[in-house]
Amino acid sequence: MLLTRWRRWRRGRPFWGGLFAVLAGAEICALPLAPLKIMLQQGVAGIPSVLMGIVMIVLGLTAWFSPSQRSLAGVLTTLIATAALVLSNLGGFLIGTLLGILGGGLMFAWQPYGAQPATTPPTSAPPQHHDPQGAQP
Repeated sequence: MLLTRWRRWRRGRPFWGGLFAVLAGAEICALPLAPLKIMLQQGVAGIPSVLMGIVMIVLGLTAWFSPSQRSLAGVLTTLIATAALVLSNLGGFLIGTLLGILGGGLMFAWQPYGAQPATTPPTSAPPQHHDPQGAQP
């Protein structure tokens, strides 16, 4: 019962894209975290890394809990992961950037299951097209 509910929840949203985005954010965010004394010596260089990591985690969670926002979350995750390559320790030593790009792409490409289209019997009459300018065939 619980496993069935978990599978239904997971399939109803871009689960893997969100998971990769959360992992990428954790990777990018965790690397610059150090004891406070070292962070103060480092200055503001570690702040973009932490902020980008937190934003990527939030975007991954957004894809999970608000699947209708998946396109925006996917695009922003990909952009932030690419920016992290330059601004944040090579994007978490390239692991965070690659996970972020993969997660953003999976979020953007995910489509919900739609209702099965009803089949209509073919008609023998050709379809009538309406010309707004009033031309006759």
